[in-house]
Amino acid sequence: MLEVVDINCDLGESFGRWRIGDTDDAALMGLISSANVAAGFHAGDPNLMDQTVRLAAEHGVEVGAHPGYNDLQGFGRRKISGTSKELINDVIYQVGALREFARRHGVRLQHVKPHGALYMEMAVNPELSQIFVQYMRTAAPDSFVFCMGGSATHRAALEAGQPVIREFYADRDYGDNGSIVFTRDAGRPDPAVIARKVVRACKEGKVRTVSGNDIAIEFESICFHSDTLGAFEIVRQMRDALIAEGIRIAPVSELANQKNTRGEQQ
Repeated sequence: MLEVVDINCDLGESFGRWRIGDTDDAALMGLISSANVAAGFHAGDPNLMDQTVRLAAEHGVEVGAHPGYNDLQGFGRRKISGTSKELINDVIYQVGALREFARRHGVRLQHVKPHGALYMEMAVNPELSQIFVQYMRTAAPDSFVFCMGGSATHRAALEAGQPVIREFYADRDYGDNGSIVFTRDAGRPDPAVIARKVVRACKEGKVRTVSGNDIAIEFESICFHSDTLGAFEIVRQMRDALIAEGIRIAPVSELANQKNTRGEQQ
């Protein structure tokens, strides 16, 4: 059973006057411990990045960069073709921009978490993951990589000694292979169902798949999405349920000494 867990959320995922989701980021910020801030390619712009980092700093929430494919129209959820080096240069560009806003507001870059289709591509692409981790070892050796446990990204981070955090997806379904099942329209999920799912994962280390099977799951951070309909009620009920079970919520910077959070594990 997990005694402490991080809650992370993708934030700043709008652009100019365009807004996504039905919940204001400021309302979510007080209920999470880590923020994945969109860095301008799949969503986000300089003003929104600045605003989101400032909100995180005011709430004591740790800041991470959330780089994606250069795909504003598709919200970074479509695969973009390119060489691994080209794609990592896009990541470097975005992480650098977000890190400057973090510096402006006196906070550090706790982590980097690729977004959407780029996250999923890294999960199965060893070359891309290795180049990404090599960049992290050079530019942000003390920042965590957020990824799925057992993915190519996870393996590359472990092998290189890069701090790494495994995620559990609260508002997404799982397949029998442990991978996330993405749908274009997830509708409005039931917050109570998600809360029970999260508590079970923390207490039993299991999750029910779309085919009705139970699989083992290991993680240090719980992710939900700000663009999921009803995001505020999802995180409120999830947080309340965790606390009721005696599970403390804290950023991953406080979990660094736990099992399976650094390269010497496994």
